[in-house]
Amino acid sequence: MNTRFLKPVLLVTAAALALSACATATPYGPAGPNSRYGYSEQRVDADRFRVSFAGNSVTSREQVEMSLLLRAAELTVESGHDWFATVNRATDRDVRLSASPDPFYYDRYSPFWGPSWRYYRRGYWSPWGYRDPFGPNFDVREIDRFEATAEVVLGRGAKPAGDPNAFDAREVINNLGPRVPRG
Repeated sequence: MNTRFLKPVLLVTAAALALSACATATPYGPAGPNSRYGYSEQRVDADRFRVSFAGNSVTSREQVEMSLLLRAAELTVESGHDWFATVNRATDRDVRLSASPDPFYYDRYSPFWGPSWRYYRRGYWSPWGYRDPFGPNFDVREIDRFEATAEVVLGRGAKPAGDPNAFDAREVINNLGPRVPRG
C-alpha cells in the first residue's frame, strides 16, 4: 500500500473531524462566567421571573425557544408552582456577515496559488507586478445567533383555560425535556 498517499488523506480526515466536533449547538445548561451561551434567570417578584436562553451560531431558533420554555417550566416546579404564563416573550436574531477569500482564486502576478492576503489600492505596483484593482474574490457567509427572553408569571392549581400563553409546567418538562440536548 502506498503510505505516501495515505498519510495526507488521514491528516485531512482527522482535521475535518476535529473541526466538526467544535461546531455543536449550545447544550442546555446555565450560562457561565466564561460563556454567555445557555440559560439565565432573574427573580422579579415573588411569582415572576425573567428567563433567557442564548444560543451560539449553530443553535437553531427552535432549539433556543424550546430551551427557554423548558427552563421556565423547571423554575415553576422548583418554586412549588404548577403552571406558568409568558407575559412578554421575544426572540432576537443577531446576524453577522463573515467574508473569507476564495481559496481557488489565482493571482496571476503572485508566484503562489491561493488567496492574496494584502490590501492593494487601485493601480498598485508590487514586487510581483501590477495588482488587480478589484482584488481576490470573496465568499460571504451569513451567521445567525438567537436569544429568547420571556417574563414568566407562576401560578398554582389548574392552568387558566383559554390562555394561549399559559403552560402546564410538568407537561412542558415531559414533552420538551427529551428533545433538548444536554451538556
